[in-house]
Amino acid sequence: MKRVLVRSEALEKTFGEGELETPVLKGVSVEVAAGELVLLMGPSGSGKTTLISILAGLLRPTAGNVELCGSVISELHEAEVTRVRRRHLGFVFQSYNLFPALTALDNIAEVLKLKGLPAREARERATRALTDVGLGERLHHRPGELSGGQKQRVAIARALAGDPALIMGDEVTAALDTHTALHVLEILRGQVSAERGILLVTHDKRLEQFADRVIEIEDGQISRVLPGGAGTGAAA
Repeated sequence: MKRVLVRSEALEKTFGEGELETPVLKGVSVEVAAGELVLLMGPSGSGKTTLISILAGLLRPTAGNVELCGSVISELHEAEVTRVRRRHLGFVFQSYNLFPALTALDNIAEVLKLKGLPAREARERATRALTDVGLGERLHHRPGELSGGQKQRVAIARALAGDPALIMGDEVTAALDTHTALHVLEILRGQVSAERGILLVTHDKRLEQFADRVIEIEDGQISRVLPGGAGTGAAA
């Protein structure tokens, strides 16, 4: 049986109060296991970004539970949620979130040092992660010297460097051309293993070929769960 990395039960999220109260999630239950890449898809305003933010412990649900790598984070204090997230989760943002004054290497090493790694080990891990995503010759380039695809690969390397069990991403290919987007997903697909799973929010149907499952959300509820291309043998 595959290890479930993140699971939600009957999640609800409401923003605002009184007459301005707006329900965004309405009883959402999902799970992602090690060994699979799952896409979360839906129209704008469907609740997918809110859902992944709650699953990642970045936002509290109004009701329902979230279990992340064995910890029910919806019941933990913020500091405890942060510890669980730092230990088990790597997050890739659409906007890269890189420090412009730092090199690719330092953008990753500094984050690892904040997690408590010694400087030498942090730099070694950062170097390995950048090499794994094909940026071994760009270690000392700053974000302004990198293309959009290269910056996204730095962001992926940063997520991988902490050796997380679960990687999440929000619209990681939205700003990329088709060739670069598919290359980025090939890299992520290659990181799926018996010990690691990936959950990505996306509008990009080009990515379905890399997925084991596609979870569709509409109006704050799961509408369908479909096999992706990898789940049907269409992708390696």
